[in-house]
Formats: sequence, C-alpha cells, structure tokens
Amino acid sequence: MTGRSTRPTLEEVAARAGVGRGTVSRVVNGSPRVSEQAREAVLRAIEELGYVPNRAARTLVTRRTDTVALVVAESDQRLFGEPYFAGIIRGISNGLGDTGLQLLLALARSPAEYGRLEEYLTTQHVDGVLLTSLHAEDPLPAKLEANGVPTVLGGCPPGLTPVSYVDVDNRSGAREAVGHLIAGGRRHIGTIAGPQDMGVGIDRLAGYREALADAGLPEYVAYGDFGEASGLSAAEKLLAAEPRLDAVFAASDPMAFGALRILHRRGRRIPDDVAVIGFDDSSAAPLADPPLSTVHQSLEEMGVEMARLLVSRIGGETVADPVVILQPHLVIRESA
Repeated sequence: MTGRSTRPTLEEVAARAGVGRGTVSRVVNGSPRVSEQAREAVLRAIEELGYVPNRAARTLVTRRTDTVALVVAESDQRLFGEPYFAGIIRGISNGLGDTGLQLLLALARSPAEYGRLEEYLTTQHVDGVLLTSLHAEDPLPAKLEANGVPTVLGGCPPGLTPVSYVDVDNRSGAREAVGHLIAGGRRHIGTIAGPQDMGVGIDRLAGYREALADAGLPEYVAYGDFGEASGLSAAEKLLAAEPRLDAVFAASDPMAFGALRILHRRGRRIPDDVAVIGFDDSSAAPLADPPLSTVHQSLEEMGVEMARLLVSRIGGETVADPVVILQPHLVIRESA
C-alpha cells in the first residue's frame, strides 16, 4: 500500500471530527467560539490525519499575516555599520519574541525602492510596520495609517504628527552633556550636529544651544550625518573656525570618534586641551582613545517599546500612551 500523496484537507478533518468545516476553521484560528468537546475532537482529528493549516488560506480568513516590517530609510552601509540600528533591531526582536510575529527587515535606499515598498506594505502583506531613521515630511507613515496598517515610529521626524512613536529626550541629553562641559570650565564649545531634516538632529542641536545661551557662551556649529567620516570633516571645520576650541559635543558616538581622530592628528591632548562628549553610549565608546564620555540612550529599550506599541495596535487594543519618551543620562569617562 502506498503512502498518501496529498495533504489532508479541512473537510477531511471536519469529517473525522464529526463537526462542520466552520468549526474546524475556528479551532485552527484560535477562536473562543467553540465548545471544549468540539475543540478536543478537532485537535484529535488534526493529529491523526497530520493536517497542517494552509497559511495562505488562513490569511484570507483572518486577514492576518503574522508578519511585521521594520523599514529603515538608510543605505545598507549605514544599517550594518552604525551601532544605533543593531540596538534597535535587538530590542524589537526581543519585544516580538513571545508574540508569534515574524520580523521582516526592509531597506528604502532610493525613491524607486520607496515606491515599491509603499505598495507592498499597503496591500495586506504585513500586519503592522515599524519605521526608523525617517527624514522630514516622509509620506509613508500617513499613507500606511490611511490604509489601515498600524504603524509605530522610532523617533519623530519634523513636519509629522505620527499616531504612535518612541523617542529619547534628545534635547535634555544634549543639555546635560554641554552643561557638564561648562561646569568643567570649557568656554569655546563646538558641536557636530546631526542632519537637520531629522528630529533627533534638531533636538540635540537645540539642547546644545540652550545650554550655551544659559551660560552666555558663543556657538560653534558644524554638521554631519551621524557617521564617523562626517565627524572627521566637521571637526576640521570647527578647529578652523575657532582655534581656541576647548570642547566638542558630537550628536552621535561615531561622529565623536571622527573628532577624536582629528584632534589626535592635530596634537591636541584629550581632555586637557579639548574635551569630547558623544551621544549613544555605544559598545565602542569605552574602547575609544581615550574612553569616550557620552550620553546613554537605551536603544534596546526603545526597540522593545516600539514592538510593544505595535503589538497592542495590531490587536486592536486602546493604547493609553501611544507616545513613549525615554530618558537618557550622561556617562562620564576619560574624554571629558
């Protein structure tokens, strides 16, 4: 006798269990509207027949895919080269760990890719979307929400009012860092600011400016893109603009690492001649030369909170606090 060549069907499970097809469907999809006796009969029939639910059919019935997407609006070089993204992804993975939801990672590196991604995400391929590293007036969050796709952002881009997002109090973190430099007697404090089409870049620059204004000190501003190479060129500009520069606040650790390299190259002693503070408290910060003082932000906690909010929204729950702002704190090491 040859073995069975086709998979058992929903109808065969129903016949074996002595119930209707709809009852089997409700058991498979976890509906509570089934008697315990019928549930046990269906589960027994499923085991005896070796029935495996058809995922595509289940999706049509439940309109759920059990998949969420994380969209990163950056190049793959930045995604895999900067510690920010690794921390966020770890946190999101941990937050989704017990939910049964699978995480899909999507990069949007060009307008054409962004257009294809928008079409994919708004046509029932995912149950919800997480977005991070967004720039000003990005249309995707509003389009997703308009198409009924629950969406949670990491950070809040300028010009947008998202339904739900998780962020760090970047302004207060920057103020604390610059306040520490001022308290240490520094009077010519430059900053390497992040992109000004991103909320995080705007807020960290605002915190720097507020601390200097309170102390009546001048500003020295150069701009980067959060990457180390931009920190190199920005530090060169700061030293050219103010040779008496005695401190640098960089809006990310990689930009601070770039500043450290330039200062070493110029023969400036750190922190004796120039103190340096970054923002991230990345795993590389304690290994810098000298170990980098930096503002700690819990990227993993940020990712966990993003996942928590999205899972609640997918489940149709009323989210009491759809906006979560995490508090950073300054970690003092040898660079400042």
